[in-house]
Amino acid sequence: MIVSSLTVGPFAENTYILMDEHSRDAVLVDPGDEGERIVREVKAVGARLRAIWLTHAHIDHIGGIAAVLREWKVPIHLHPLDQPLYDLGAEHAADYDLPFESPPPPDRELADGGIVELGGIRFDVLHLPGHAPGHVAFYGDGMLFSGDVLFAGSVGRTDLPLSNPAHLERSLERLATLPPETQVFAGHGERTTIGAELRTNPFLTGAARILRP
Repeated sequence: MIVSSLTVGPFAENTYILMDEHSRDAVLVDPGDEGERIVREVKAVGARLRAIWLTHAHIDHIGGIAAVLREWKVPIHLHPLDQPLYDLGAEHAADYDLPFESPPPPDRELADGGIVELGGIRFDVLHLPGHAPGHVAFYGDGMLFSGDVLFAGSVGRTDLPLSNPAHLERSLERLATLPPETQVFAGHGERTTIGAELRTNPFLTGAARILRP
């Protein structure tokens, strides 16, 4: 598995290209902005795009979808509890005075305990609400694509519409049970591991508390 990343948009969101090195089949995780740039990068690495996997539907994770789909007609995967956020993308972008092209409806529903596959590698779908109600992560082959639940040294915000601090706490407890060597590819910031976060992340060590609006 080859993992490429691009940091896009005003929120510095990480978009990931996962590509099977043999077949060149690929998926995009969270094409959040600068869709034309993402298209160029997919072509540059020689990938054959097969799907879009979304960890959640905040605007900085879905803003590049429409441009990608003009190039490739591939299915969009989203947990149904994030459909309200997905549908309000243009409205939320207007709140920040940002341009936004609304994507078409999702094609396939993600669910906790489900499986998505790429090149023979199976990724478990983990429903990890708190930052967003339908937030998921993709876990497989020693890698976790954590979206905005867990970052290097921090965790997702809980002061946004439909966020829930108690749910995020339970989601973090679930992630803490993963093997410490698990590589964490977060929606923002640098790559880390579960073990490093258990040792140093103040929200996992108990030194800091999750914001409660």
